[in-house]
Amino acid sequence: MLALIAKMKVKEGQEAEFEKFAVELAAQVEANEPGNKLYKLCKDPGGEYVFVELYEDQAALGAHQQTPHFQAAGPKFAEALDGRPEITVLRVLGD
Repeated sequence: MLALIAKMKVKEGQEAEFEKFAVELAAQVEANEPGNKLYKLCKDPGGEYVFVELYEDQAALGAHQQTPHFQAAGPKFAEALDGRPEITVLRVLGD
C-alpha cells in the first residue's frame, strides 16, 4: 500500500475556488477509483493545503493520474497554486 502527501500553497484570493474544485475532485476519486482507499483535502492552521491519499499499490496510483477527472483538474490547480505542489510518496508498513 502507498500513501501520498501533497502539500500545496494556494494564491491569495483563490482559496474558495480551490477548495470547491479540490473537494469535487476528491469526491470523484472516492466514487470512481477502487484502488484508492483515501483521498481527503486538509488545511493546516497556517493556511497550507494538504491532500492525504492512500492507494492499494503503484498501479492504483498510476491509474489515478490517468483518470479524466484528475487530468481535467490539472489546469485548475495550475491557475490556483502558488508554485508546484510538494509531493511525498510513502510505503505503508504493516498492511
